[in-house]
Amino acid sequence: MSSFQFPSQTQLYHGKVRDVYTIKNDWLVMVASDRISAFDVILPRPIPFKGQVLNQIAAYMLEATSDICPNWLKAVPAPNVSIGTRCVPFKIEMVVRGNLVGHAWRTYHSGSRTLCGAVMPEGLKENDFFPLPIITPSTKAEAGHDEDISKEEIIAKGLASVADWAVLEDYALKLFARGKKIAAARGLILADTKYEFGKIGDTIYLMDEVHTPDSSRYFYADGFEARQASGEKQQQLSKEFVREWLMANNFMGKEGQTVPEMTDEWINTISQRYIELYEKVTGQNFVPQTLSDATTEQLVTDSLKQLGAL
Repeated sequence: MSSFQFPSQTQLYHGKVRDVYTIKNDWLVMVASDRISAFDVILPRPIPFKGQVLNQIAAYMLEATSDICPNWLKAVPAPNVSIGTRCVPFKIEMVVRGNLVGHAWRTYHSGSRTLCGAVMPEGLKENDFFPLPIITPSTKAEAGHDEDISKEEIIAKGLASVADWAVLEDYALKLFARGKKIAAARGLILADTKYEFGKIGDTIYLMDEVHTPDSSRYFYADGFEARQASGEKQQQLSKEFVREWLMANNFMGKEGQTVPEMTDEWINTISQRYIELYEKVTGQNFVPQTLSDATTEQLVTDSLKQLGAL
Protein backbone atom coordinates (compact mmCIF):
# COMPACT_ATOMS: atom_id res chain seq x y z
CA MET A 1 0.00 0.00 0.00
CA SER A 2 1.35 3.42 -0.89
CA SER A 3 1.31 6.08 1.80
CA PHE A 4 1.92 9.36 0.01
CA GLN A 5 0.85 12.67 1.45
CA PHE A 6 -0.19 15.20 -1.18
CA PRO A 7 -1.21 18.86 -0.63
CA SER A 8 -4.98 19.42 -0.21
CA GLN A 9 -5.54 15.67 0.10
CA THR A 10 -9.07 14.97 1.34
CA GLN A 11 -9.41 11.19 0.99
CA LEU A 12 -7.47 7.98 0.41
CA TYR A 13 -8.90 4.73 -0.91
CA HIS A 14 -6.92 1.48 -1.22
CA GLY A 15 -8.37 -0.69 -4.00
CA LYS A 16 -7.29 -4.20 -4.91
CA VAL A 17 -4.60 -2.85 -7.21
CA ARG A 18 -4.78 0.96 -7.16
CA ASP A 19 -4.47 3.51 -4.36
CA VAL A 20 -6.63 6.55 -5.07
CA TYR A 21 -5.93 9.94 -3.45
CA THR A 22 -8.64 12.61 -3.67
CA ILE A 23 -7.43 16.21 -3.95
CA LYS A 24 -9.89 18.99 -2.95
CA ASN A 25 -12.72 16.55 -3.79
CA ASP A 26 -12.35 17.43 -7.51
CA TRP A 27 -9.16 15.62 -8.57
CA LEU A 28 -7.84 12.09 -8.27
CA VAL A 29 -4.25 10.90 -8.02
CA MET A 30 -4.29 7.22 -8.96
CA VAL A 31 -1.27 5.12 -8.02
CA ALA A 32 -1.06 1.76 -9.81
CA SER A 33 0.63 -0.58 -7.35
CA ASP A 34 2.52 -3.80 -8.05
CA ARG A 35 -0.18 -5.74 -6.18
CA ILE A 36 -1.92 -8.46 -8.16
CA SER A 37 -5.41 -9.80 -7.54
CA ALA A 38 -7.28 -12.82 -8.85
CA PHE A 39 -10.72 -14.13 -7.92
CA ASP A 40 -11.17 -10.81 -6.06
CA VAL A 41 -8.31 -11.72 -3.68
CA ILE A 42 -5.06 -9.74 -3.40
CA LEU A 43 -2.23 -12.25 -3.75
CA PRO A 44 0.51 -12.16 -1.09
CA ARG A 45 3.47 -10.98 -3.23
CA PRO A 46 3.79 -7.94 -5.51
CA ILE A 47 4.85 -8.20 -9.18
CA PRO A 48 7.82 -5.96 -10.13
CA PHE A 49 6.91 -3.18 -12.63
CA LYS A 50 3.27 -4.32 -12.90
CA GLY A 51 2.02 -0.91 -11.73
CA GLN A 52 4.12 0.90 -14.33
CA VAL A 53 2.91 -1.45 -17.08
CA LEU A 54 -0.76 -0.97 -16.15
CA ASN A 55 -0.47 2.80 -15.79
CA GLN A 56 1.38 3.33 -19.06
CA ILE A 57 -0.86 1.02 -21.13
CA ALA A 58 -3.95 2.75 -19.69
CA ALA A 59 -2.53 6.19 -20.54
CA TYR A 60 -1.67 5.01 -24.07
CA MET A 61 -5.17 3.60 -24.60
CA LEU A 62 -7.01 6.58 -23.07
CA GLU A 63 -5.19 8.83 -25.51
CA ALA A 64 -5.95 6.47 -28.41
CA THR A 65 -9.70 6.48 -27.62
CA SER A 66 -10.15 10.10 -26.53
CA ASP A 67 -12.11 10.94 -29.71
CA ILE A 68 -14.80 8.35 -28.83
CA CYS A 69 -15.76 9.69 -25.42
CA PRO A 70 -14.39 12.05 -22.76
CA ASN A 71 -12.12 10.42 -20.19
CA TRP A 72 -10.85 11.32 -16.75
CA LEU A 73 -7.08 11.47 -17.46
CA LYS A 74 -5.22 14.81 -17.36
CA ALA A 75 -1.56 13.95 -16.63
CA VAL A 76 0.89 11.08 -16.03
CA PRO A 77 3.55 12.65 -13.78
CA ALA A 78 5.29 9.40 -12.74
CA PRO A 79 5.63 5.89 -14.23
CA ASN A 80 2.88 4.41 -12.08
CA VAL A 81 0.80 7.54 -11.33
CA SER A 82 -2.04 9.23 -13.21
CA ILE A 83 -3.93 12.41 -12.34
CA GLY A 84 -7.44 13.15 -13.52
CA THR A 85 -10.80 14.64 -12.76
CA ARG A 86 -13.01 13.01 -10.16
CA CYS A 87 -16.26 11.56 -11.47
CA VAL A 88 -19.27 10.09 -9.70
CA PRO A 89 -18.89 6.43 -10.74
CA PHE A 90 -21.61 4.17 -12.02
CA LYS A 91 -21.63 1.14 -9.70
CA ILE A 92 -21.37 -1.24 -12.63
CA GLU A 93 -18.64 -2.51 -14.92
CA MET A 94 -19.36 -2.70 -18.63
CA VAL A 95 -17.89 -6.06 -19.66
CA VAL A 96 -17.66 -6.50 -23.45
CA ARG A 97 -16.95 -9.94 -24.90
CA GLY A 98 -15.91 -10.68 -28.47
CA ASN A 99 -14.97 -14.32 -27.80
CA LEU A 100 -16.40 -17.16 -25.73
CA VAL A 101 -13.71 -17.32 -23.06
CA GLY A 102 -13.25 -17.13 -19.28
CA HIS A 103 -16.44 -16.62 -17.25
CA ALA A 104 -18.57 -16.68 -20.42
CA TRP A 105 -17.14 -20.07 -21.43
CA ARG A 106 -17.58 -21.50 -17.92
CA THR A 107 -21.23 -20.37 -18.01
CA TYR A 108 -21.72 -21.78 -21.53
CA HIS A 109 -19.97 -25.06 -20.68
CA SER A 110 -22.35 -25.51 -17.71
CA GLY A 111 -25.25 -25.55 -20.22
CA SER A 112 -26.54 -22.00 -19.90
CA ARG A 113 -26.96 -19.92 -23.07
CA THR A 114 -27.69 -16.60 -21.35
CA LEU A 115 -25.22 -14.40 -19.49
CA CYS A 116 -26.37 -11.11 -17.92
CA GLY A 117 -29.37 -11.13 -20.25
CA ALA A 118 -27.18 -11.56 -23.34
CA VAL A 119 -27.94 -14.63 -25.46
CA MET A 120 -25.03 -16.83 -26.53
CA PRO A 121 -25.73 -18.89 -29.68
CA GLU A 122 -25.61 -22.67 -29.84
CA GLY A 123 -22.74 -24.61 -31.37
CA LEU A 124 -19.78 -22.56 -30.14
CA LYS A 125 -16.46 -23.91 -28.88
CA GLU A 126 -14.28 -22.29 -26.22
CA ASN A 127 -12.59 -19.11 -27.60
CA ASP A 128 -14.85 -18.92 -30.69
CA PHE A 129 -15.91 -15.44 -31.80
CA PHE A 130 -19.45 -14.35 -31.01
CA PRO A 131 -21.34 -13.23 -34.16
CA LEU A 132 -21.29 -9.74 -32.59
CA PRO A 133 -19.69 -8.57 -29.32
CA ILE A 134 -21.99 -8.90 -26.30
CA ILE A 135 -22.20 -6.75 -23.16
CA THR A 136 -22.35 -8.68 -19.88
CA PRO A 137 -22.29 -6.11 -17.06
CA SER A 138 -21.34 -6.79 -13.47
CA THR A 139 -21.94 -4.92 -10.25
CA LYS A 140 -18.93 -3.15 -8.79
CA ALA A 141 -18.65 -4.61 -5.30
CA GLU A 142 -17.14 -2.50 -2.51
CA ALA A 143 -15.93 -5.78 -1.01
CA GLY A 144 -16.09 -9.40 -2.06
CA HIS A 145 -17.07 -10.62 -5.49
CA ASP A 146 -18.56 -8.61 -8.34
CA GLU A 147 -21.84 -10.12 -9.51
CA ASP A 148 -23.44 -10.57 -12.93
CA ILE A 149 -26.34 -8.24 -13.66
CA SER A 150 -28.54 -7.58 -16.70
CA LYS A 151 -29.40 -4.29 -18.40
CA GLU A 152 -32.99 -4.64 -17.11
CA GLU A 153 -31.82 -5.13 -13.50
CA ILE A 154 -29.42 -2.17 -13.78
CA ILE A 155 -32.26 0.13 -14.86
CA ALA A 156 -34.74 -1.34 -12.34
CA LYS A 157 -32.27 -0.83 -9.47
CA GLY A 158 -31.51 2.74 -10.54
CA LEU A 159 -27.83 2.01 -11.20
CA ALA A 160 -28.24 3.80 -14.56
CA SER A 161 -31.16 5.56 -16.22
CA VAL A 162 -32.50 4.39 -19.59
CA ALA A 163 -30.81 7.39 -21.25
CA ASP A 164 -27.50 6.82 -19.46
CA TRP A 165 -27.55 3.11 -20.32
CA ALA A 166 -27.92 3.95 -24.02
CA VAL A 167 -24.77 6.12 -23.82
CA LEU A 168 -22.84 3.53 -21.78
CA GLU A 169 -23.72 0.80 -24.26
CA ASP A 170 -22.77 2.96 -27.25
CA TYR A 171 -19.45 4.03 -25.72
CA ALA A 172 -18.56 0.48 -24.60
CA LEU A 173 -19.12 -1.04 -28.05
CA LYS A 174 -17.24 1.77 -29.82
CA LEU A 175 -14.33 1.51 -27.39
CA PHE A 176 -14.21 -2.26 -27.88
CA ALA A 177 -14.18 -1.83 -31.67
CA ARG A 178 -11.27 0.62 -31.36
CA GLY A 179 -9.48 -1.72 -28.95
CA LYS A 180 -9.84 -4.59 -31.44
CA LYS A 181 -8.50 -2.39 -34.23
CA ILE A 182 -5.44 -1.34 -32.17
CA ALA A 183 -4.86 -4.97 -31.15
CA ALA A 184 -5.20 -6.26 -34.73
CA ALA A 185 -2.51 -3.83 -35.92
CA ARG A 186 -0.20 -5.45 -33.37
CA GLY A 187 -1.08 -9.05 -34.29
CA LEU A 188 -3.44 -9.53 -31.37
CA ILE A 189 -7.15 -10.23 -30.82
CA LEU A 190 -8.90 -8.31 -28.02
CA ALA A 191 -11.12 -11.14 -26.73
CA ASP A 192 -12.87 -9.35 -23.86
CA THR A 193 -12.46 -6.34 -21.60
CA LYS A 194 -14.25 -4.17 -19.06
CA TYR A 195 -14.88 -0.44 -18.85
CA GLU A 196 -15.84 1.80 -15.95
CA PHE A 197 -17.69 5.07 -16.38
CA GLY A 198 -18.68 8.00 -14.21
CA LYS A 199 -20.35 11.38 -14.49
CA ILE A 200 -19.41 14.99 -13.97
CA GLY A 201 -22.69 16.85 -14.07
CA ASP A 202 -24.63 15.33 -16.96
CA THR A 203 -21.54 14.24 -18.92
CA ILE A 204 -20.43 10.60 -18.92
CA TYR A 205 -16.66 9.99 -18.72
CA LEU A 206 -14.55 6.89 -19.21
CA MET A 207 -12.62 6.20 -15.99
CA ASP A 208 -9.84 4.07 -14.59
CA GLU A 209 -7.81 1.72 -16.82
CA VAL A 210 -8.52 0.74 -20.42
CA HIS A 211 -7.41 -2.32 -22.44
CA THR A 212 -4.75 -3.33 -19.87
CA PRO A 213 -3.84 -6.95 -19.02
CA ASP A 214 -5.75 -6.57 -15.74
CA SER A 215 -8.98 -5.51 -17.46
CA SER A 216 -8.64 -7.35 -20.78
CA ARG A 217 -7.78 -10.63 -22.42
CA TYR A 218 -5.76 -10.82 -25.63
CA PHE A 219 -5.08 -13.74 -27.98
CA TYR A 220 -2.28 -13.95 -30.52
CA ALA A 221 -3.91 -13.64 -33.96
CA ASP A 222 -1.23 -15.67 -35.75
CA GLY A 223 -2.38 -19.29 -35.81
CA PHE A 224 -5.65 -18.54 -33.98
CA GLU A 225 -7.93 -20.23 -36.55
CA ALA A 226 -5.64 -23.27 -36.86
CA ARG A 227 -5.58 -23.71 -33.08
CA GLN A 228 -9.39 -23.43 -32.95
CA ALA A 229 -9.76 -26.02 -35.71
CA SER A 230 -7.44 -28.51 -33.99
CA GLY A 231 -8.80 -27.88 -30.49
CA GLU A 232 -5.47 -26.55 -29.24
CA LYS A 233 -5.24 -24.10 -26.35
CA GLN A 234 -5.08 -20.48 -27.53
CA GLN A 235 -2.05 -18.34 -26.72
CA GLN A 236 -3.15 -15.56 -24.39
CA LEU A 237 -1.66 -12.31 -23.22
CA SER A 238 -3.64 -11.53 -20.09
CA LYS A 239 -3.85 -12.24 -16.38
CA GLU A 240 -5.70 -15.48 -17.14
CA PHE A 241 -2.49 -17.54 -16.83
CA VAL A 242 -2.31 -16.47 -13.17
CA ARG A 243 -5.93 -17.57 -12.60
CA GLU A 244 -5.21 -20.88 -14.34
CA TRP A 245 -2.17 -21.46 -12.11
CA LEU A 246 -4.27 -20.74 -9.03
CA MET A 247 -7.05 -23.10 -10.17
CA ALA A 248 -4.49 -25.82 -10.92
CA ASN A 249 -3.37 -25.39 -7.31
CA ASN A 250 -6.94 -25.62 -5.96
CA PHE A 251 -7.48 -21.92 -5.29
CA MET A 252 -10.51 -19.98 -6.56
CA GLY A 253 -10.88 -17.43 -3.76
CA LYS A 254 -13.37 -19.56 -1.83
CA GLU A 255 -13.54 -19.75 1.94
CA GLY A 256 -11.02 -22.12 3.46
CA GLN A 257 -8.76 -22.16 0.39
CA THR A 258 -5.12 -21.10 0.69
CA VAL A 259 -3.14 -19.17 -1.92
CA PRO A 260 -0.34 -21.46 -3.19
CA GLU A 261 3.27 -20.42 -2.62
CA MET A 262 4.52 -17.83 -5.13
CA THR A 263 8.20 -18.56 -5.78
CA ASP A 264 10.71 -15.92 -6.94
CA GLU A 265 10.83 -17.67 -10.33
CA TRP A 266 7.03 -17.51 -10.69
CA ILE A 267 6.98 -13.82 -9.66
CA ASN A 268 9.59 -13.06 -12.32
CA THR A 269 7.59 -15.00 -14.94
CA ILE A 270 4.45 -12.94 -14.19
CA SER A 271 6.46 -9.70 -14.37
CA GLN A 272 7.95 -10.67 -17.74
CA ARG A 273 4.49 -11.55 -19.11
CA TYR A 274 3.18 -8.09 -18.14
CA ILE A 275 6.18 -6.40 -19.78
CA GLU A 276 5.69 -8.55 -22.89
CA LEU A 277 2.08 -7.43 -23.12
CA TYR A 278 3.07 -3.76 -22.78
CA GLU A 279 5.56 -4.06 -25.62
CA LYS A 280 3.22 -6.11 -27.80
CA VAL A 281 0.18 -3.84 -27.33
CA THR A 282 1.94 -0.47 -27.61
CA GLY A 283 4.76 -1.37 -29.99
CA GLN A 284 7.14 0.46 -27.64
CA ASN A 285 10.10 -0.85 -25.64
CA PHE A 286 9.42 -1.01 -21.92
CA VAL A 287 11.80 1.12 -19.85
CA PRO A 288 11.65 0.08 -16.17
CA GLN A 289 11.65 3.07 -13.82
CA THR A 290 11.90 3.04 -10.06
CA LEU A 291 11.45 6.35 -8.27
CA SER A 292 11.72 7.10 -4.56
CA ASP A 293 8.51 8.05 -2.76
CA ALA A 294 9.89 11.56 -2.21
CA THR A 295 10.55 12.04 -5.95
CA THR A 296 7.09 10.71 -6.85
CA GLU A 297 5.43 13.03 -4.33
CA GLN A 298 7.30 16.02 -5.77
CA LEU A 299 6.44 15.15 -9.39
CA VAL A 300 2.75 14.71 -8.53
CA THR A 301 2.65 17.96 -6.52
CA ASP A 302 4.27 19.89 -9.41
CA SER A 303 1.79 18.38 -11.85
CA LEU A 304 -1.20 19.23 -9.65
CA LYS A 305 0.00 22.85 -9.54
CA GLN A 306 0.37 22.97 -13.32
CA LEU A 307 -3.16 21.61 -13.71
CA GLY A 308 -4.52 24.30 -11.38
CA ALA A 309 -5.65 21.67 -8.90
CA LEU A 310 -3.84 23.33 -5.97
